[in-house]
Amino acid sequence: MALPELHRFTLPNGLRVVLAPDTSAPVVGVSVHYDVGFRSEPEGRTGFAHLFEHLMFQGSESLEKLAHFRHVQSSGGTFNGSTHPDYTDYYEVLPSAALERALFLEADRMRAPKITQENLNNQIDVVKEEIRLNVLNRPYGGFPWILLPPVLFKTFPNAHNGYGDFTDLENATVEDCAAFFDTYYAPGNAVLTVAGDFTVEGATALVEKHFGDVPARTVPPRPSFAEEPPKGEVRSEHTDPHAPFPAVAIGYRVPDPVAELDAYLAYLVLAGVLTDGDGSRLQQRLVHRDAIVTDINAGCGLFGPLEARDPDSFTITAIHAPDVPVERVVAALDEELQLLAEQPPTAEELAKVTARWASTMHREHDRLTNRTLGLGSAELLFGRAELIHELPERIAAVTVDEVAAAAKALRPDSRAILIVNPANAGGTE
Repeated sequence: MALPELHRFTLPNGLRVVLAPDTSAPVVGVSVHYDVGFRSEPEGRTGFAHLFEHLMFQGSESLEKLAHFRHVQSSGGTFNGSTHPDYTDYYEVLPSAALERALFLEADRMRAPKITQENLNNQIDVVKEEIRLNVLNRPYGGFPWILLPPVLFKTFPNAHNGYGDFTDLENATVEDCAAFFDTYYAPGNAVLTVAGDFTVEGATALVEKHFGDVPARTVPPRPSFAEEPPKGEVRSEHTDPHAPFPAVAIGYRVPDPVAELDAYLAYLVLAGVLTDGDGSRLQQRLVHRDAIVTDINAGCGLFGPLEARDPDSFTITAIHAPDVPVERVVAALDEELQLLAEQPPTAEELAKVTARWASTMHREHDRLTNRTLGLGSAELLFGRAELIHELPERIAAVTVDEVAAAAKALRPDSRAILIVNPANAGGTE
């Protein structure tokens, strides 16, 4: 099957551009991915990358506060932004006649967002409320993406809370924001993606018109966040005042998704064999046969697969009844992993998982928002936007022996275990 066409060019200021024309519907997606996520924020400034994402919606060089919202919504479009371990993205999806409007909006805030004390104070309050809503006042809030990294990792970039500590957020200054923008929001540290209904010539001219005069700035060297996997089994406990049942998260390290992609994809398939659907290994064993957990999931990445560079993780999470000891859950997981390591999954078992992955990916990339964001993140992290179209075939090529080897590599002597206790069941914070 022929892959969709992609066109690339780089502006003199360093901005990388990916164009993915598709005239099947009169809509267009625009995204900008900046090569900075919460792993890049400095110590003492936890949550800063996400806070800055909020500030990028608070007006810019030419537009007052809320103008971005008004311009997109009055065009019948949608927009948002999100912060990830290694990148921050912003996007608009609009009718194709409004392409120039989206490009103008992104170029304008790339040139100069409006960073004022008033905007900063407002957004600190907004982020704090978001943390209360999504983490502090929610059952299993921050489980496992905030709570597991400090157990699995030791260095600040990998282990700290990307949502942020309230004190760190409150101590952020306008000068901090200006320095962060100058360092990380240079055009040479970004990828602009345009997908949907446009001509390559027309889009190229509009990109050059709006982004061509954004001043070039020095691009920071990309740091390595590499660190050794755990030497032994590392454990920690957390008390959740809102959790109705105990839970456990088990984290392992996986191969570098950029340098060893095919090895990484074997873990993606392993996750499907373990927990994808009622017929999967851990659903059958722990939910239906032994009835010791009410919910079980496995997957690569704390935010989903292929969302971060190395180091990345494989995580198994389970919620279990209070009368079931966590050791019984962990022992059952270990038995199933050992069984898979010794007896690879059947070809039929593997085919079900890879077919489901392919179906999910094709369905997701039919949605213009997902396709635009997927192309941009793949170009930024892997240098190959077309990877998103190749993944179904590469996942289908994973063999039963590679899945067995991945299961064997998830060893008890190199992992992190996070135990979550309901507040009425004891445990330590």
